Amino acid sequence: MTRLNLLLLCVLIACALGVVTSQHKARRAYMELQKAQNESSRLEVEWGQLQLEQSTWAMHSRIETEAANRLNMRVPDNNHTQVVPVAKESGQ
Repeated sequence: MTRLNLLLLCVLIACALGVVTSQHKARRAYMELQKAQNESSRLEVEWGQLQLEQSTWAMHSRIETEAANRLNMRVPDNNHTQVVPVAKESGQ
């Protein structure tokens, strides 16, 4: 009877250690999941900010201002502009 009790005690301890180990692994995996979700959220915010910055840099007014200031470019006046008519196709 003593051997049976000792064997059952060893099995009980092994099961308890298995439960503790699996709970520890589950908690660690959950923490890693939370970190990955936080990183994903941070990257989404950064992506939105980069898209906003890109649209700001590509605005026509900004490009025109930079062309005038850095390259000394200007929009030609009407005296220096020539409109070329487009010939229509005869098939219509």
